[in-house]
Order: sequence, then structure tokens, then C-alpha cells
Amino acid sequence: MNMDELVQLGASIFQKSNLSGDAGSNLNIEALKSALSGLAGSGKGFDINSLLDGLKSGGLADIAQSWLGDGANQAISPEQIGTVVSQDKLADFASKLGISLQEAQGGLSEALPQMVDKASSGGSLLDSIGGVEGILGMAGKLFK
Repeated sequence: MNMDELVQLGASIFQKSNLSGDAGSNLNIEALKSALSGLAGSGKGFDINSLLDGLKSGGLADIAQSWLGDGANQAISPEQIGTVVSQDKLADFASKLGISLQEAQGGLSEALPQMVDKASSGGSLLDSIGGVEGILGMAGKLFK
């Protein structure tokens, strides 16, 4: 799954999530894709490595590990999203979509685990971060 497909998946999940409130189902999928692309990373599109670094620095490395593995994904609460993504980026995300910060965090708590899970399924994440060496480097940073 390439990053465009991943952002499409995340937008679709966010739109259907119960945690984003009634606003989620009324959101334009293109607006969601654009907002998601700017959420993790430095303006160059959705960056899973930045998201995983945010999980680690937020004390949520176990959650990240569950998303990367083949087993069940651990849940992340809407409140924990605020420890993973900066408040500025969350506020910008919510503002772009015309929703509350709470709705944004709720929808993201459903979308992000599935996005990382799909990206890491079947080796596509391996390909996008430089193969085995890339994943070992990232895992070394995450779980030290």
C-alpha cells in the first residue's frame, strides 16, 4: 500500500468513525486526505516515522509495537492522540476540517492504528523506510 492509498484509507476510516461525532460523516474525503497528509510529518505528506516517533516520545511504544505487529492493535484513546501529535498540528487539522479538537482526536484514535497496521502489513512499510535496515534502525530508536 503506497502512502496515497494509506491516506485514502485513513480518511475513509475517519469519516466513518463514531468518535469523530456527527461531523465525521459530513466531511469531504478530499479535505480529510489533505488534512491527514499534513498531520504527521514536516509538510511532505503523511510520515509514519514521525508518527511512530511521537508514540515513543509520548510513552506509547507498546501501542506502536502492536500496530506494527501482525496481532491485534492496541487502542489509543483520543486523549493519548494529544501526546502523539503536537497540539498545534491537531488544532490545524481540526480547523482545516471545521470540527472540534475533541472530534479530531476521536476520529484519529480510530484511523491512525489502522493506517499504521495496513502500512506495516505485507512488507510495504519495510519498502518505504529502506528495507530491513530501515526497520531495524527505527525499531532501535523506538524500543530503547
